[in-house]
Amino acid sequence: MKGNAQRGNQLSFGTFGIKSLQTSWITGRQIEAARIAVTRKMQRQGQIWIRIFPDKPITKKPAEVRMGKGKGAPEAFVAPVTPGRMIIEVDGVPFDLAKEALRLAAQKLPVTTKFVVRRDFVESSNAE
Repeated sequence: MKGNAQRGNQLSFGTFGIKSLQTSWITGRQIEAARIAVTRKMQRQGQIWIRIFPDKPITKKPAEVRMGKGKGAPEAFVAPVTPGRMIIEVDGVPFDLAKEALRLAAQKLPVTTKFVVRRDFVESSNAE
């Protein structure tokens, strides 16, 4: 996979998000681990959007099997991710909580990520 993300590369739903900076396959298990990390940190406040879905089957033949006899069974499902792709978005929580929750999620993923904030975001404590 070469090039940057052409779609799904901007915040569409939330105020905060994490964006991939590398090309990789992210498995369904890794996505679920990241989702659990975010929901635990946010303690069911706010809202979360997972912007990627693992719809590509990856097959593998069992160990010590001879060549031929067809393709292997599906091993896992992955989501191909290119640089610039939004992975998770969050809304309805303070800046500090969102940053920490998404940092924990990023640790569960096999790509380096960047924390992004919506352009028109104004922190409520500054508005007072």
